[in-house]
Amino acid sequence: MLIDFKDEDFDSKIKNEDVSVIQFSAAWCGPCKALKPVMDKLADEYKEKAGFYYADIEDGGINTGSAAGIRGVPTVIIYKKGVEVDRKVGGVPEGHMKEFLEKNI
Repeated sequence: MLIDFKDEDFDSKIKNEDVSVIQFSAAWCGPCKALKPVMDKLADEYKEKAGFYYADIEDGGINTGSAAGIRGVPTVIIYKKGVEVDRKVGGVPEGHMKEFLEKNI
């Protein structure tokens, strides 16, 4: 299950975790809504390997999304100790997201 992300979590959690995965989304975004159940499932599958977060770029994750240069949603970014290692933009099938995670975590 994805954890709701707030900007202050970046310093308190993301910078301290070995691997963190954040789905940047918006309430009005159709592809974001479609990706969320996929990410929830993968979060459960990979819970031993990474922290999984859901950041609304117009609410709790507005500053982090801006700092990360988010231009389109959904965008999934993988961080290691707070440093971005890779990102995937747009809604993708579960298999593609799984490959993306396998490659990076």
